[in-house]
Amino acid sequence: VSTGTVGSLTVTLRAPTFRDAVRLIEAVGQIAENLNHHPDIDLRWRTVTFTLSTHSEGGVTHLDIELAHRILEAGRRLDAEPLPAP
Repeated sequence: VSTGTVGSLTVTLRAPTFRDAVRLIEAVGQIAENLNHHPDIDLRWRTVTFTLSTHSEGGVTHLDIELAHRILEAGRRLDAEPLPAP
């Protein structure tokens, strides 16, 4: 987990396979719906980057932190490796 551009948080994970990366996106999609808080998602082969920000607040809030933790948990269940910030 890292701070990205001002006012955002970034979580990047590398899944074992492309299909696992898609499964991760599906899992995070369900989590996001449950929280009613939706990340921006970028998929590059096995690497998925989630960018979190609460637009109505102009930056990172507790919802973004909670979503980041849940994304990491979903990644662990799929054996996805957290990557350091670029």
